[in-house]
Amino acid sequence: MTFGFAPPPSADPAVRLGRMLEPAEWAAAGIPLLRNPREVVLGLHSRHLPAPSTAVVAVLDPEERLTASASFRQHGSAAPDGWAFRNALLAQLRQVIPHDLRRRSPVRTAVLLYCREGESRWTEEDGAWMWGLRDACTLHGLRCGAYITLTREGWQVLGEGRGGRRPHSASLRTTLGIAPAPDGDAAPLPRPLNGTHEVLHRSAAV
Repeated sequence: MTFGFAPPPSADPAVRLGRMLEPAEWAAAGIPLLRNPREVVLGLHSRHLPAPSTAVVAVLDPEERLTASASFRQHGSAAPDGWAFRNALLAQLRQVIPHDLRRRSPVRTAVLLYCREGESRWTEEDGAWMWGLRDACTLHGLRCGAYITLTREGWQVLGEGRGGRRPHSASLRTTLGIAPAPDGDAAPLPRPLNGTHEVLHRSAAV
C-alpha cells in the first residue's frame, strides 16, 4: 500500500486550529512514556546538535534503542499548521526507515525533539507539531511517542512534566562551523525560503 501526500488543506483559521493538539488532548492520547528521557535527549542532541527551528525525529526500537533519526529546519508562515509539519516529518521518516504498515500493530516508536526560541510552556506551534507527529506515525506504521521541546530553559517532555536544564537551545554547535556570538550563543543558520524544510542530518543506527 502506498500513501502519497494529500493536496493542500484549507487555510481557514478554524480548520488550521483543528490540526493541532492541546496538552490535555495529548495527555489523553496514551502516548507511551520514555523510560529514560534524559538519555534519549542527550543522545539526539549529541548526534544532531540542533539550533532553534530545528526538528529531530527519531525512531526507537522496543528496547528504546535508536534505530534511525533525521534533523531538519522547517520554515513556513507565521501560523503553524500540523499538515505541513506532518508532511515534513513523513518525508524524513521515508528517507531513513521503511514503513511498518504491514504489521498488525506498531513495534517501533517515533519521538520528536524540537528546538525553538521562547519559553518552555506549550505553544500553538507545539500543538501543530504534536498533530503532525501523530499523523505521520499513523501513515508510517509507527507508535506515536514523546514530543520534547528544547528551549533556553532546557528540555521538557510535554504532557509529562519531566525535563532538565541541559542541554538547552543555546548549546554551542561548533562541529557544524557555527561560531559563537559575542554573548556566547551560537550564531543562527541562514534561513531558506518560506514553506520549505532544510535537511541537516540523517542517520540509521547499526
